[in-house]
Amino acid sequence: MLTVLEILKRTTDFFAAKGIESPRLNAELLVGHALDLKRMQLYLQFERPLTEVELERIRPLVRRRGQHEPLQYVVGETEFHGLKIKVDRRALIPRPETELLVELAVAACPSPPARALDLGTGTGAIALALAKLSPAASVTAVDVSEDALTLARENATLTGLADRVAFLRSNWFEQVPVGERFELIVANPPYLTAGEVAQAAPEVRAHEPAMALVAGDDGLADLRTIIATAPRFLAAGGVLAVETGIAQHALLLPLARDAGFPHIESRPDLTGRDRFVLARL
Repeated sequence: MLTVLEILKRTTDFFAAKGIESPRLNAELLVGHALDLKRMQLYLQFERPLTEVELERIRPLVRRRGQHEPLQYVVGETEFHGLKIKVDRRALIPRPETELLVELAVAACPSPPARALDLGTGTGAIALALAKLSPAASVTAVDVSEDALTLARENATLTGLADRVAFLRSNWFEQVPVGERFELIVANPPYLTAGEVAQAAPEVRAHEPAMALVAGDDGLADLRTIIATAPRFLAAGGVLAVETGIAQHALLLPLARDAGFPHIESRPDLTGRDRFVLARL
């Protein structure tokens, strides 16, 4: 019978041969998930023989990861701002950079927002994090994809925040009622070109939804729409916070000025590259 350590070694070797980044870490996380064990618990059970039932739980997950399906999709969840979020092919996997976007957005508001809007909510991660960080806020989350909205609603229920977030199917602002005003609008829209996605890791280009990644006009189309339209939906002193491509700020900052934002700034991501635009009326 194979022990926990033996299956970890075999899985690590398999992932390494398939070109999976950090193969040992992936093996530990995947086997731990299949056995419902945290990594430290896994270490304490290295010599334990695995039953056939346990091996049958592990094998299909290893096959999926070996095909470069993202680890988060394989295990079905990720963490975002302390919230356990369900993830699958219906929406983009939330990134650490987007956690920083949420923090910067809330910090940029002169006072805690009473109403917040999450454009392109995907898994619902941003909207749910805003609801958690701003307990008094009413949050609206929109997405053009009905599948993504269904996933976001599932996450609202799983996190216990379903009564704090309203969901609306809309292509950006199109179905947001005229006259609605928000103290905070946050968006992580598509901002890559098709060429950039084609050069991305197979986990991204082959598994995550292209509509959540690629925008026309060299990746700027959706950002242009959001920046130009946001002032009509912001309250006085309201903040727009968007995640962008790292080479787009020279074009985006003038767009924000033309849209009527008097206060605009670029903010870096975790690697020090221009990633976020914050604009306030």
